[in-house]
Amino acid sequence: MHHYDNLSPDKIISAVESIGIVCDARLLALNSYENRVYQVGVEDGEPLIAKFYRDERWSDQQILEEHQFSIDLAKAEISVVAPYEYREKTLFKYETFRFALFSRMGGHSPELENENSLKVLGRTLGRIHSVGSAGKFDARPELCFEKEIKDSHSFLLEHFVPDELKNAYETLIEDLTKTCLVIFETPYRISPIRIHGDCHVGNILWRNNVAHFVDFDDCLTAPAIQDLWMFLNGQKMDRELQLSKLIEGYTEFCDFDISQIRLIEALRTRRVINYAAWLGKRWSDPAFPRSFPWFNTPRYWSDHILELREQLSATQEEPLRLL
Repeated sequence: MHHYDNLSPDKIISAVESIGIVCDARLLALNSYENRVYQVGVEDGEPLIAKFYRDERWSDQQILEEHQFSIDLAKAEISVVAPYEYREKTLFKYETFRFALFSRMGGHSPELENENSLKVLGRTLGRIHSVGSAGKFDARPELCFEKEIKDSHSFLLEHFVPDELKNAYETLIEDLTKTCLVIFETPYRISPIRIHGDCHVGNILWRNNVAHFVDFDDCLTAPAIQDLWMFLNGQKMDRELQLSKLIEGYTEFCDFDISQIRLIEALRTRRVINYAAWLGKRWSDPAFPRSFPWFNTPRYWSDHILELREQLSATQEEPLRLL
């Protein structure tokens, strides 16, 4: 039985009510796989968002650092959705579950083809990173490309990659690792800072020309560009224009080291490999086979290796330029 199998609607309501909030029994499951997230109706009040953390992924200290980072950003009047505080606590426990509560925030994904939207995203990230660079994490991880890739590819090779593709996969990962590590090497060190860590349109709620950042579950210490590159798409000229607008807004509030731009394809490679490993490591959770039925099929692994070959080629190209 999976840990979340015990998370019944009654238990969700009981957990929220255990800290003194009276629920009206209305529940709506929201789209989330890593954790379980629900909109919970509240008597005589606005609904709250209840996030039940996946067991054994983060320690209490790591979760509390995530919460404190969000709270610090909110205190700086940055548009983030910070956790609900009750009696100076943000992380609550009910039976075997740890959970946090958040205000409900409406909105939609930003329009990345709109130059003004890109500038707003850049300004907001500049403000987030300005706060992020002013402190440090003690318990949250720091991005380490070599270790992450080694752990992810070793896991996939042992448990999922078909035998007939193992040699091709292992050789390709070895070439990618060597190429990307050269990219990360530099005569001068890029200083990592506290960042959101999983900055994509699904974690932005756009409303009234304001970008509200949500879900700091993957916050870590890393180069600033990690929070920028996932907003880039299309042909190279399109991506250069998008990046230029993001940086134009960003530098209104925070300095940006343009040497980081060369890390983009290495960071994309990291995401491709880690995403496959994430699916594999969560495969015992019944929600994953239902939601990702294409994973671990022969076609999936052929396409995955093709994507990695394309990444190897991309890492050898000239980096994007600011226009």
